[in-house]
Order: sequence, then C-alpha cells, then structure tokens
Amino acid sequence: MSSVSTTTSEPPDGAGSPISTITNALRANLQTYALIVATLVIWLYFSSQTNGNFLSPQNFSNLFRQMVITGFLSVGMVLVIVTGNIDLSVGKLAGFVSVVVAAVQANYLTQMFPEQGILIAVLSVLVGLGIGMLYGVIQGYIIAYMGVTSFIVTLGSMWLLNGLILLVTEGRTIPANQSDFSQIAQGYLPEAVGWIIAVVVIVWLFYSMFRSRSRKRRYNFELPPLALDVAKTAVFSFLMLAYVYMVNQYKGIQAPVLILGLVAIGVSYLSSNTRFGRYAYAIGGNRQAAKFSGVNIRRNIFLIFTSMGLLSGVSGVTLASYVGYGTISAGQGYELDAIAACILGGTSTLGGTGTVLGAMVGSLIMVSLTNGLQMTNTPAAWQYVLKGLVLVIAVYADVRIKRSNT
Repeated sequence: MSSVSTTTSEPPDGAGSPISTITNALRANLQTYALIVATLVIWLYFSSQTNGNFLSPQNFSNLFRQMVITGFLSVGMVLVIVTGNIDLSVGKLAGFVSVVVAAVQANYLTQMFPEQGILIAVLSVLVGLGIGMLYGVIQGYIIAYMGVTSFIVTLGSMWLLNGLILLVTEGRTIPANQSDFSQIAQGYLPEAVGWIIAVVVIVWLFYSMFRSRSRKRRYNFELPPLALDVAKTAVFSFLMLAYVYMVNQYKGIQAPVLILGLVAIGVSYLSSNTRFGRYAYAIGGNRQAAKFSGVNIRRNIFLIFTSMGLLSGVSGVTLASYVGYGTISAGQGYELDAIAACILGGTSTLGGTGTVLGAMVGSLIMVSLTNGLQMTNTPAAWQYVLKGLVLVIAVYADVRIKRSNT
C-alpha cells in the first residue's frame, strides 16, 4: 500500500550512486518508518511501566480489536481530508447506526426469526450498512451539489445524530447481544487459518513489490536497489508473522481485524490504482487544475462522502457487535480519534497527501496511547493532555518534513 505521488522519470543510465538512491528512498518514506518506530517505542515504554503486561498476548490482541472501530472511520476519512474536506459526524453516525441496529434486532428481528441467528445477524448488518450509506448519500449531496461547506454540514450532522440517538434509545440501553451477531466483533479465527493468512499476505507483498519494479522499469522510472525493496518487504513480512504469532498465543486472529484489513486493502487499492483515487488527490492538490483537466469534482466528492457513510455504517455495526448494546453515548469522540489517526499517519490537513497505511498506523498509535495510559492509571485529564500534545507534535513534524523536502 503506497502513497499516491508524482514520480519523476529519469533515464536508467542517469541515476545517481547507490548510496544516494538509498538515501532518497529512505527520505521519501521517512514518515512511514518514523510511525512504525514510534509505535514500537510506545509499546516498549508502556511494557516497561506495566511489568510486561502491556505486551502480553491478551492485551496485544485487545489493542488491535480496540483500534477496529476507529480504523474503519480513519480509512474513509483519509480520502475526505485528501480532497480538502472534513467530516465531524462520523463518530455519531457510527453511534446512530449501532443503536438503530440494536433497536431493530431487539424489537423486530429476534421476534420475527427467533431460531435463526445467522439470518438475524445478516439482516442486522444490512440494516446498519444501508443506514450509513443512505446518510452518506444525503450528506454528500448537500456538500457536493448544494455547495454547503463540509465543516458546517458535518458539524450540524453531529448534533442532529446525537439527538436521533437519544430519540431511538429513549435514554435506555438496548441489547444487541444475539450470539451470531456478536461473532462479528468478538469472534476469532483458528490458529491454522491465521498462519495461512500470514503466508498469503507475505506472498502478496513480494508479488506486489516485484510487479511494481516491473512497471517502473517498463516506463523507464528510476528503480531503487533490489536489496532495499526486498529488505522493506521483509520487514513488513516479519511484522505480519510477529502479529500472527502474538495473537495465536491468546485466541487467534480477531474476526473484526481481518475485516478491517480487507477493507483497508480495498480502499488503498482504490486510492492508489484507480481513476477515482487519483482524482481525489488531484482535487486536494489543486482544485482549479483538476477542474480544468476535466475532473468532475462534484461527483467525486459526492462518492467520497457516500463511501464515508458506508464505512461509518461498518463501524457502527462493529460497535454494536463489540459492545453488545446500543447506548446513549454511542460513538462519542470517535470522530476526533479518526481525524487524529489520519493526521498522525501523514494525511495533510491542506489536502492532497495521505495514505491508508498511515491512517492504520495512526489508529494503532492512538489506541496504544489510550490503553497504555489507562493501564498505568494515568488520570483522565492527563490522558487528554498527552494525546493532544502528541497530535500537535505530529502536525509540527509533518510540516518540518514537508519543508525539508521542498
């Protein structure tokens, strides 16, 4: 999963020395490597403060499960921010979807199909995805075709959805703990399946690396040293093996993490290898130039907010399945975590820059900070202060890196 950027074509015989080529390649991906190193440093620090409990198999598994809800939102938020927009309503939309799913399941589906758990789970998912996508369509139309600023529309939506949550719940907690439905966010895959997935991912990583090199060679783009590409792919392969090994020490790969991984790969492919994704980056990079180049800006922004609504629906279904209830506080604060995860992952608030992989690592950092601070009994007030400082530092570092590269 690579970021979308403009690559300068150079003749192979005009390339610089191997050392300068490696240096340039490392600088181009500095932010990604810095995020991975920062994550490892955070894990080691909190592990030392908790006598190793932070990196115990159970807590390690919980970290990835806890990042799933924010992860779905941040995947969609990347493209929203890349186009120069913002969506402040995603947290409450996910919360609204979760309480509606819980209400439909508790009041209708379990009574209509009392002995058909799988059917109840499927219908619950379809209801959640439908609501999320429909809301995204309405919101996207107002922003793209009616010309209302996304900040105002989504801010109003946040208040509207908060009121709708109170109306649906009537101040009560609604159960959504049907056993088959709970497996969506609480299920695990067998250990053997986990290792099979790891092998498939590693094969795909190396295939993608060699395919990318082949395409660059075909168009006479400068190629980094083969050893460097192999080393980078080997590092990600090692991380995949380490993840599977750790989670298999507890119960195995978590079902929602697998779903998140598939969604992230799909959105990353769309953003990097399709006209839709390239147009999104073009709109954020230079809207006027994109317009003069024939890009249908309104349609693309409409589709991006529609997909954001769909992913909010996925997040809401996962939230209902994970918590087992629809509550009046559902979705509280998730929009800020999603935005922070994107910015931590290198998505520029000015638009035009950002990757899904970065957003995933950013989500993991946010969850790791929250989990670690809770395990070290840090007061809630200081948790907010520290997370805010981390976000400000991340934005400052992003600005400094961009200045050094210009």
